[in-house]
Amino acid sequence: MDMLWSGWGDPAKAAPLPETVTGLLRDLLGVKPRTAGPVALEDIAVPEPRLEPAVRQALFAAVGGAEHVRTDAETRIRHTRGKSTPDLLRIREGEVDDVPAAVVLPADHDEVLAVLRVCVEHGLPVVPFGGGTSVVGGLAPGRPSRFVALDLRRMNQLLALDPVSRTATLAPGLRAPEAEALLAEQGFTLGHFPQSYEWATIGGFAATRSSGQASAGYGRFDEMVLGLTLATPEGTIDTGRAPRSAAGPDLRQLLLGSEGAFGVITSVTVRIRPVPQARVYEGWRFASFEEGAAALRRLAQDGPRPTVLRLSDETETLIGLAQPDAIGAADAGQRSAAGCMAITGYEGTDEDTSYRRERAAAVLRECGGTPLGEEPGQRWAHGRYSAPYLRDALLDAGAFAETLETATFWSRVPGLYACVRDALTTALTEAGTPPLIMCHISHVYENGASLYFTVVSAQGDDPVAHWERAKHAANEAILGAGGTITHHHGVGTDHRDWYVREAGPLGIDALRAVKRRLDPAGLLNPGVLVPLD
Repeated sequence: MDMLWSGWGDPAKAAPLPETVTGLLRDLLGVKPRTAGPVALEDIAVPEPRLEPAVRQALFAAVGGAEHVRTDAETRIRHTRGKSTPDLLRIREGEVDDVPAAVVLPADHDEVLAVLRVCVEHGLPVVPFGGGTSVVGGLAPGRPSRFVALDLRRMNQLLALDPVSRTATLAPGLRAPEAEALLAEQGFTLGHFPQSYEWATIGGFAATRSSGQASAGYGRFDEMVLGLTLATPEGTIDTGRAPRSAAGPDLRQLLLGSEGAFGVITSVTVRIRPVPQARVYEGWRFASFEEGAAALRRLAQDGPRPTVLRLSDETETLIGLAQPDAIGAADAGQRSAAGCMAITGYEGTDEDTSYRRERAAAVLRECGGTPLGEEPGQRWAHGRYSAPYLRDALLDAGAFAETLETATFWSRVPGLYACVRDALTTALTEAGTPPLIMCHISHVYENGASLYFTVVSAQGDDPVAHWERAKHAANEAILGAGGTITHHHGVGTDHRDWYVREAGPLGIDALRAVKRRLDPAGLLNPGVLVPLD
């Protein structure tokens, strides 16, 4: 099943906002109801593909037939941009000036290489497409006049599993739920559960250095990757002969996070774990964000570290976004009492889970935490993938909702938190759309943490322009306060200019040199990650 073309996920799961929430938006932010919904899919005027007959025939031959090269309007619209709020606002208005000329579906590594050869020969830019969940312009090439979307959905197999070494080799187009199901049949799990889990793919996780909600226990996706294969216009790169090596710089780390700019990931070998016997999630309340952050730091540095560890600030807790599927529920007042909600989760054997839970509870109590039992944790687990649907409902109601994230060292967390909030508040208030800003610590490490911000405001006269100004201000604040421009969403085009500053001129020149060697014509996802020459 394809994702909703004008929003997120499964259309059957979309639901309108409760009246209590729409009333709050109206009273607090001045949100006005929309008078019309998205333009009908069939009413969107799509530019002609402009593919010469010779190009079509060459692409047909590369992927084994015309049925795997699609130029119909609906398929091309569904492969236009990603799922950021500006992406959705534009496509809801029928703006598809950067629609791909064709969507090509290879079946394996060799067919990917064949497609790349055709595209190089005819000067066609190529944008790899997995689940289409990018929220940072990762599917918006810098040369939009004519390009090919390389959809990897046919490459969706479990290629190999080594139960002795506990490794699995997965094809890039495999969606996360499908990967989990295949691994579970053999008694294993990957343990990677980002908010995009239901739709994102294995190749996309690797290409963007994804981080899942259980990263405190399982690690980030880039920590799970033991090897990968990359198809480039200049040939193939295979990495990962051993779990660790001293044989020069680790090429895996160069290719992870490359966002399709260096090549197309065609297989990923990952570390896997046994399916846990127990999964327990619970809630804790802290008097303040500062107090809760100190408790999370204690667990991250000194242990025991839960599998899931996250903390919502006062505003996010008050609104109820710590449990997205519960917003507007009858008992929201009780759950949203003053303070900050933390969620802890434990996965593993019965004995290990019980041991870590008891020890962690002692630390959390010592740090001022109040236990709330399993109900808040179970509600979080039940609604952990609901927030993007909530974003769509907010758009339908006339509100603007978007997210951004960053990370820094523990000593800089308070300053980074304050600077980003101030920048967003100032920029959107000056634009006439004062915002509601929420934040949570989404991932923790021994040395630092990630901050994930959610911004809600009225749409105003030009919501995309309003957000561009606010996003620019937030990016400047992130770099100024010592944060990284992205922790897990990726660089894309939205963060590229700030990534250039973060990496520095020599670092960017080195990446440009890699791109020139692997992609001399500059056709792979041009303008994403590194600027066009």
